[in-house]
Amino acid sequence: MNIILLGPPGCGKGTQALMLVKKLNIPSISTGEALRKEIEKKTAIGLKAKSYAENGQLVPDEIVINIIKERILLDDCKKGFILDGFPRNLNQAIELESIFSKLEKKIDKVLNFEVSEENLVKRISGRFSCKNCGAVYNTFFKPLKKEGFCDNCNSTQFESRKDDNEETIKSRLIVYNQSTLPLIEFYKKKNMLVSINALNSAEIVFQDIVTSINNNNLI
Repeated sequence: MNIILLGPPGCGKGTQALMLVKKLNIPSISTGEALRKEIEKKTAIGLKAKSYAENGQLVPDEIVINIIKERILLDDCKKGFILDGFPRNLNQAIELESIFSKLEKKIDKVLNFEVSEENLVKRISGRFSCKNCGAVYNTFFKPLKKEGFCDNCNSTQFESRKDDNEETIKSRLIVYNQSTLPLIEFYKKKNMLVSINALNSAEIVFQDIVTSINNNNLI
């Protein structure tokens, strides 16, 4: 089975992708990860992508799509795959359909993670992690059990990403709404889209996803 995960930054796609990998025994593919691997391997596509990234430019859709195409042709994708956050715009979705048609593949399900903007801002701006063990916390939703000390390793050293601030997050959401929201209508018209309430706990969200997949006899 082939699944697409859609949703704004901070909606929990990454967490659910990892849980689905274990449940379905198929790989999760993110654009960023696929790009980094091609750059590390110094492939022709990777070198092209690197030249754009080093100049502070967005990697063109054509290159991104070709990287995804090469990735899904690997042996571990024979039984299916999860596309985490790809496609990101309508052009990528249309090109992806064209490629899949030639490869005799199809998308079985598109899961759209729905979260309010207010909640997303709190999710992202409130998150921080332990420098020692990497445990992730959130000021609003998952605070430390004992203030100043990591629940896992008792470390007192924490860090957060510089771009995890309200202004940057809202800018990222504007970009998302402009480029990615049209995908919702695109897949809805094809009867592929399933809306997931991502405000629930990770466990409940995962159960909703599994139920949705089971309803289509994909497991």
